[in-house]
Parts: sequence; structure tokens; C-alpha cells
Amino acid sequence: MGCIQSFRQLCDYPKNTNVHISFPAVCFVWQTAMIILFGIFIRYNEESDPHWVEHKKANNLSDLDNDFYFRYPSFQDVHVMIFIGFGFLMTFLKRYSFGAVGFNFLIAAFGIQWALLMQGWFHSLDAEGKIRIGVENLINADFCVASCLIAYGAVLGKVSNVQLLVLTLFGVTLFAVDEYIIVSVIHARDAGGSMSIHTFGAYYGLCISWMLYRPNLNQSSRLQGSVYHSDVFAMIGTLFLWMFWPSFNSAISDHGDGQHRAVINTYLALASTVLTCMAISSLFNKHGKLDMVHIQNSTLAGGVAVGTAAEFMLMPYGALIVGFCCGIISTLGYIYLTPFMEKHLKIQDTCGIHNLHAMPGLIGGIVGAITAASASKSVYGEEGLINTFDFEGKFKDVVPTQQGGYQAAGLCVALCFGVGGGILVGCILRLPIWGDPADDNCFNDEAYWELPEDEEAASPVLHYNNHMQNKDVAESHFTMEQT
Repeated sequence: MGCIQSFRQLCDYPKNTNVHISFPAVCFVWQTAMIILFGIFIRYNEESDPHWVEHKKANNLSDLDNDFYFRYPSFQDVHVMIFIGFGFLMTFLKRYSFGAVGFNFLIAAFGIQWALLMQGWFHSLDAEGKIRIGVENLINADFCVASCLIAYGAVLGKVSNVQLLVLTLFGVTLFAVDEYIIVSVIHARDAGGSMSIHTFGAYYGLCISWMLYRPNLNQSSRLQGSVYHSDVFAMIGTLFLWMFWPSFNSAISDHGDGQHRAVINTYLALASTVLTCMAISSLFNKHGKLDMVHIQNSTLAGGVAVGTAAEFMLMPYGALIVGFCCGIISTLGYIYLTPFMEKHLKIQDTCGIHNLHAMPGLIGGIVGAITAASASKSVYGEEGLINTFDFEGKFKDVVPTQQGGYQAAGLCVALCFGVGGGILVGCILRLPIWGDPADDNCFNDEAYWELPEDEEAASPVLHYNNHMQNKDVAESHFTMEQT
């Protein structure tokens, strides 16, 4: 801890948010690199290539057998979650809506390109050294980006656009390695990404935030809250995420019963979470009122926690139990854990990703391990057991109890990559070369965005300050008249 504190102090220099040269340079260089790498490696796969016509004739297939018609509706839902759901969920800050939606857009646009390459090198490289991509690759790229957007939630309003590009570059790289080990080496199942997406992304972001700890962040406390309309916009993001989360958890599941089951389990877990979240929010308020922060975030925790076991035989009542527990745990996290972590652990978690993604992700990994270990032929059927857990090839002799161990190992890998990667990347981002804002100018769009000319109309903070000044002037005039 003393070493970390010394490193932080060593990197503390006066802040300069002028990224006039560095940001365009990084964007142009990295996009040029993407064009070159795509030209060398990326090609259409069999189902998106013009030779599909010959392939379907030779194999007696029709266009409806093309994977596009199975996967595209799910891809569309996941894409909306990434660009609208995550983006608008983070607009709750009164003065950081441009940064929430705009930088979300930046991270996702760069991240999906790098993810197609990184995941392609691990999963889709053919004998010719080319990466063959189709609609499923696009879904997996969106999943990869989701982990970086989760990490962004922990540092929202406290980092520059250049830092976010660096966070995404390393985040996508770490995710690709992490996912490959979990899915292909260990052979854990993680359809909805409770482990590989949420647990990894959350601890990656939290450890970066820990490394970037700002002891004087209270200088920006005037901007750290929300206003009425910013909470309404954030709720739009919540509702998009809530509605499309069944697609997120089922998007890459096997066609048929597995995908169908994943939708049902997620649907029920989400519904259960809403009631317990609202109950706890009201119960712990002395007047019984609801806190919008809890409703915007904790109502989604069930979707996170059911992700790993979504395609397993969790049973409808089991999905409800998972959602029930997550609604309680996540809401209590916002009430007690977030302040505790900032005060004692020096982790400033802007969006509370520990409560929405980290804890539910851990729960999801544990639920997945228990559900897999308790699987049996009497419940799944012999063919169903093989199909659900992919007991084929070198894994054909694996039994459910072993699979439960693999699931637990996958959760440990996600934790190690998240914590280790977050500390490493946090050290890099702590260097005083990235143009991050000063402690008294965090959570403020003004540092990186051209704002509307009518500052008073655009800024609730300035509007409030001017209102108070006018009130003070009026009161002083009234006092002078009385005198």
C-alpha cells in the first residue's frame, strides 16, 4: 500500500486538459492501424461470402440456414444495449451527459474493431492465417466492448478521452485472453458473461479507479450528483438494458432449447430483482421513499447474476431466487458498500459498478458452478447433457461434478485478470501525460466538449449559482431599504 501511495504522489503533477494534439493523433494512428490489420487478416466467413451460393447447393441448404437469420435479431438487441443502454445509463451526472454518451460511443467504436482482431486471432484463425468473420463475431465483439464500458463506469468523469482509448486497448486485449482461457482452455460455460464480461470488467475498472485515487475529489462534489432531468435520461438507459438483457444472455447460446431457456431464466430473474430492489430502497429510507440511483442500477443485477447459468436447468423458480437475492445485495451495496469503499479502500466508484456488476458477477459464477455440478442425465437427458455442456472431443469424458470445478476455476481466472490487469493499466494511466482533469474540474463536460453558447440554460450548476447570487442581491437591497 505504501508503494502504491508513493507511486501516486510521484505521478501527481498540475493537470492540463488540452488534448488538442494527443487525442487526434491517437485516433488517426490507431484507426490507420486498424485499416492495415483488417486488410492483412480479416475476411468474410463462409456464410457472408459470395461462395455461399455454391456452398448451400452442395450441402442442400437454403438461405434460412444462414446463421445471419438466427443471430441478427439478438445482435441488434445487444448493439442497442451497448450504444444506447450503457450510454444513457451513465447520463445521471448533472454536468457530464456529453461525456457519458459521447465517450461511450468512442470506446465502443474503437473497441469493436480491436475486439474482432483479438478474438479472431484466438478463435477464428484459419489455415491461411485469415480471420473469418460473420454475425456471431460481431456479437462477441460487442460483448468484449461491454467489459470496457463497465470499467468506464468506475472512472466516469475523472479521466480524459485519451485515457479511455488506452483503457479500451488494454481492456479488449485482456478480455480476449481471459475469455479464451475460460471458454477454450478451462472449458467453462459462460453464455451471458457473468464471469468473463461482468466480473472481469468490474474488477478491471475498480482497480484502475483505485490506482487513480483522488484524495481531493470533494472539490468537484458540486457536480457529482444528479438533477431531475439527468435521472430521467439515465432511466431510459436502464429500461433499454432491462428489456434487451434476455437477448444479451442468449445471443450466443446454441439454437433451440438452450437459447430459449436462457431467455426465460433472464426474463424471470430481472422481474424478481425489480421488486426486491424497490423494497430495500424504500425500507432503508426513513420516510419510505425510493432512491433513483437504486432503481437505475440494482434492478439490472438479476440479469448479470443469471448470465453464466442462463442456458442451464436453473428452473424458473431458481431464476426468481437469483433475482430476489441480487436485488437485495446490490441495493444494500449502494447504501453501505460504496461509501465504505471510498472512505476505507480508496476506491472512488462513480457509477457503483461494484454493486451492479462485480458482486452479481461473482454470484453468477457461483450459481453457474453449483448448477453445473448438480446436473444429471435424469434432468437433462443424455443428449441434452452433452449438448448443454459441450461434452465432446477431448471433453467427452467430463462429468458434471468436474464441470462445476471448471466453472469455479473460470471465475478465479476472471478475477485474476480483472484485478491484475486493472492495477497494471491503472499504473499506466496514472502517468501525467494523458490530459486528465484537475480535482476541481471532474464530472464536467466543459473540459473536453464544446458546450452550447447559453451556458446558463445548459448548466444546472451555473443556473443554480446565478439564482442564489440574484437571491442574495435581492435580500441585500431589501435590507438596505428597511434601514
